[in-house]
Amino acid sequence: MPKTKQNDLTHMEIERKFIPRWLPQNLDQYAYHDIEQGYLCTDPTIRIRKMDHTYFLTCKSAGMMAHTEYEIPLSQESYEHLRKKTDGILITKRRYLLPLDDTHTIELDIFHGSLEGITLAEVEFASIEEADSFTPPDWFGEDVTYDSRYHNSEMSKGALQS
Repeated sequence: MPKTKQNDLTHMEIERKFIPRWLPQNLDQYAYHDIEQGYLCTDPTIRIRKMDHTYFLTCKSAGMMAHTEYEIPLSQESYEHLRKKTDGILITKRRYLLPLDDTHTIELDIFHGSLEGITLAEVEFASIEEADSFTPPDWFGEDVTYDSRYHNSEMSKGALQS
């Protein structure tokens, strides 16, 4: 996951997001993380996340493909306290880490709970130029990088629920 570091807690995240046409076979061969996250605020974006047994509070600047993230570690107790204060739904997903090439990893998110059936593939880049010149694999479908409905913060408010 290339990230442009600004300091130990802040980085620039540049990513493209796709709705896969199909899923790769044998996903169980890849590393993964189980993630639960909720939003304390969506404008600006302030998110809490439990990833496996690690907890974070993240603040994100505005932006579709590129934005700044500021991440602060949380204790489990702090996470559980803030979890009760989230707006919208808690998002649960399994994130598979699929190697793409020597420097890029595909983050394949398979959502659960009220977002069951939604799958997104993301790739992070070191620069906007690199992101703009990316040619996705065949199994990547529609590019939804600039569709705000596919931002997790919007999905937490029901943007994709029927």
